[in-house]
Amino acid sequence: MEYSRESIDRMKKIQDLKDAWVIPYANNYRWKIDISEIISKQDKIKEVDILMENWAIWEFKTAWRLMSSRWMWKLIFWKILDNSNWIQVCFMKDKLVFNTWREIVTELEIDWDIKSSFKIAEKFVNVWDYIWVIWDLFITKHWELTIFVKEFQILSKAVRPLPEKWHWITDQESIYRQRYLDMIMNDESYNRLKLRSKYIKVLRDFYHQNDFTEVETPVLGNSASWAAAKPFITHHNDFDQEFYLRISPETFLKRTTVWRFERVVEFARDFRNEWSDPSHMQEFTMIEHYASWWNFEDNMNYVEKMFDYIFKNMPELKKEIEVKDKMWNPRLVNFQTPWQRIDYIEWVKKVCGIDVSKYFIWDEEKLINDIKKAWVEFEWMNQMLVPTLIDYLFKKVLRPSIVWPAFVYNYPKTMQPLARQNDEHPEIVEQFQVIVNGWEIIKAYSELVDPAIQKANFEDQSKAIEKWDEEATTPDDDFVFAMEYWMPCQSGLWMWIERSFSILTGQDNLRDVVLFPLMKTEKQNLSKKEQENIYRSKKVVVIADDSQPSWIVANAIWQLGISIWGHCDQKLFEANVLHDKEWNTHYTDCFYWMSNLAGSQEQMAEFVSKCYNAWVQVFDFSDIMRKAHTDDDMQKWYKEKATKDIWYIAVWALINWDFEKEFLSGLRKFGE
Repeated sequence: MEYSRESIDRMKKIQDLKDAWVIPYANNYRWKIDISEIISKQDKIKEVDILMENWAIWEFKTAWRLMSSRWMWKLIFWKILDNSNWIQVCFMKDKLVFNTWREIVTELEIDWDIKSSFKIAEKFVNVWDYIWVIWDLFITKHWELTIFVKEFQILSKAVRPLPEKWHWITDQESIYRQRYLDMIMNDESYNRLKLRSKYIKVLRDFYHQNDFTEVETPVLGNSASWAAAKPFITHHNDFDQEFYLRISPETFLKRTTVWRFERVVEFARDFRNEWSDPSHMQEFTMIEHYASWWNFEDNMNYVEKMFDYIFKNMPELKKEIEVKDKMWNPRLVNFQTPWQRIDYIEWVKKVCGIDVSKYFIWDEEKLINDIKKAWVEFEWMNQMLVPTLIDYLFKKVLRPSIVWPAFVYNYPKTMQPLARQNDEHPEIVEQFQVIVNGWEIIKAYSELVDPAIQKANFEDQSKAIEKWDEEATTPDDDFVFAMEYWMPCQSGLWMWIERSFSILTGQDNLRDVVLFPLMKTEKQNLSKKEQENIYRSKKVVVIADDSQPSWIVANAIWQLGISIWGHCDQKLFEANVLHDKEWNTHYTDCFYWMSNLAGSQEQMAEFVSKCYNAWVQVFDFSDIMRKAHTDDDMQKWYKEKATKDIWYIAVWALINWDFEKEFLSGLRKFGE
């Protein structure tokens, strides 16, 4: 760790105090009074002349952090701050004593020099230190309420000062990484994070009033059941077995309802190995509950009552607020109940003409074709199975149009392996989501409690995993085993704490309501040359045959862009989300070409061979790919040729700086 000159000076002062038998880091302090309470004691104000003549006589004790200081001849004025407010304090020469923790003194020998108590306060107490004082109140001639200090003691010495000025911390990454600095002077951050604590307490109170029992379930599990999400995997050394960090506590919570527990809730910490953006975090808090004898409609009524209770008990929150949608367009949202109800299947069909209830687990090719016929398209759709396709179709065509809170219900059964089918319409499951201006904040459904159907659904999910669907639910045999002992009819619900609270407080990023959001390890300070080498080593080199017609080359490069994005196992950019001055989001879903080069067929074949020999990732688009009409043709024609004999139209490679000169020798700039 590096230290500034001021920090080094502070460390010397700390050592000097220790050498003088002063304890600069206290064991405890039990007499703190909040500054807000001190301000309320204005009936105890004394005449300043009396205090200067007789010292403080009201022996009030308290402790705070020093924020700023100024000297006026025989006086030192400090601004001090605690969790409730700030106030001014005054140290006066010849009217001050110092408590070393061992004794009370008017002077002390420090570093071979006799220092008065006032001099110790002046030279050995710094901004950001914690001290405690015995005091009285007076009002200065500028009518400022001030504490007159009789005795002081150091509770904790600060080694590092804040940079330049304490309001420096406006960089968003620094705010998230050093939240403790952000909260020192940013009242908005402090109050918002304090309000989050109240938000959770109010929710807990509501659950307890409705006869829910709060329980805890395991964070590590043998399977990643329930949610369509890629899990985090960890190794248990003692068991010598892989475990999953939970993506939801659902299957364990439902186990509790097999006997005795009728209503259970957990304020759970969950983990999903997904992408990061302002609306997604890999580690988050979720309320999840299960109520025996309810169905999903009972949960709709419960949600409306819960939000009415939140607004009633949290006057800091307003029912009508501005919420930005997924494209960051602000819209006015009113949480007044009752909320709108929207039939998922009917509305998707109305918007794009596709009846998603008619597609089953292995109908992805048919569904993809029908989506394209409806002039709808989204990334990676060719790699998705039916449940994910239906979900993304909804997100594309319906969810953006929902502004005010709405219950979206009646989902196709292929989407939820743990939800209960409707008795009259078995192609539908009894599920709902609460959507607010495009954001999903709550999901719930009538629970599936038939073990035979549950087992069959898990088997279908196993097939999806075999087809490389990373978000498919893994089977949980123990859960089915518990279900076979009789599980009561019930409805479950889960609500994202960060997402719901962000919306209610008008925040654009979930990290603004998290005290310490997960961050990448901070980069070490590198020289400009080292930074350039690392940056360039992650870029793509593009080599094309410029003897080909331009439209063929352009098509090849476009095809390679898709290929490299889908199959590359190296990350090209440290940041995948960028923000401009107006805090609009820009995505780095593109490639910066380090080199745009052209070469002969011999040079391109040699380049590809060098890449394979050096284990450098290379992607090619060949004449075979351009002419083939089926996968079988491509497989056959590639197997008939050696690497050096393939006719390359364009190749891309994740080239390393160290190999650049060797790899690119003999090539020319494209178009020359």
